[in-house]
Amino acid sequence: MSTQNRIRTRLTELTGIEHPIVQTGMGWVAGPRLVTATAEAGALGILASATMTLSQLEHAIVEVKTRTDKPFGVNLRADAADAMDRANLLIKYGVKVASFALAPKRELIDKLKENGAVVIPSIGAVRHAEKVAAWGADAVMIQGGEGGGHTGATPTTLLLPTVVDAVDLPVIAAGGFFDGRGLAAALAYGAAGIGMGTRFLLTSDSAVPEEIKQRYLAFGLDGTVVTTKADGMPHRLLRTEFVNGLEAGGRLRQLLPTIRRSVQFKELSGQGWWEFARDGLSMKRSTGRSWSQMMLAANTPMLLKAGLVDGDTRAGMLAAGQVVGVIDELPSCEELVDRIIDEAVVRLKAAAGTVVA
Repeated sequence: MSTQNRIRTRLTELTGIEHPIVQTGMGWVAGPRLVTATAEAGALGILASATMTLSQLEHAIVEVKTRTDKPFGVNLRADAADAMDRANLLIKYGVKVASFALAPKRELIDKLKENGAVVIPSIGAVRHAEKVAAWGADAVMIQGGEGGGHTGATPTTLLLPTVVDAVDLPVIAAGGFFDGRGLAAALAYGAAGIGMGTRFLLTSDSAVPEEIKQRYLAFGLDGTVVTTKADGMPHRLLRTEFVNGLEAGGRLRQLLPTIRRSVQFKELSGQGWWEFARDGLSMKRSTGRSWSQMMLAANTPMLLKAGLVDGDTRAGMLAAGQVVGVIDELPSCEELVDRIIDEAVVRLKAAAGTVVA
């Protein structure tokens, strides 16, 4: 962290970070290496725990804490059968932030807050923000349709102001952010900071294989597609040959590979069949997915691992936001965060200078 510029917001006050920037919890990407680099840069790094066993999550938390004394967070799956066990790990090690991809149960929010954690669910609609605000969430992250991975249809520029107007909480804006202009714009809308996934994936500190990063850099603004063929829910992915094949294929063609990869993920997660089934039932109840969609959802972690960890785009998929089309280099997290803050300060001062009292 080298920039002398500072932007204070409700988010920096709430979490103790230096800069109002969040590195989102991307499965297979947001591990100890990236989270540590983000924290050391003064932003908020979020460990992705959904693709970790309970033991792996504990080791990851310990590793980050041995590398940095800066605040960081962990993203939890609210519908996981062992969500409370994972929350207890955060409490045990004094992790500052608990983030959630789905609305956590009220008792989970209460447990974390009672033990000093900051609770930040991700939401995709005003009604979701109002619900978690009533349950005691400390802040919310919205993701507009430009974002990668599971996404909605409403663009950030419309979702952000409606949520800011609806709840009296710090709102973090995600979906389409990559530079200081975006941070300045989000602050002007009333946000307390921005969240970025693809932009942090495409840094030198990311553990994603170099050849995969270069694949990302080669895509333009039309390089992503939102498909339900991956796991039954809208999912923004790079237009790789594999994803194009998914789009063209029917359900019968998907069935056997889906079952095979579901078994692979069960083995990788260390779960027994009963635990695996219980976890799936918990997810089904919380999301309302059909059983066929659940089979596809169980397939997703292994498809992402094949692309993001193993570097095999012929058998895997790569989540990406639309910002992939405007990124052309791989800075360190420190270089990226410093650049964003410095540019945002310039933009905000310039905008303020145009105001006529």
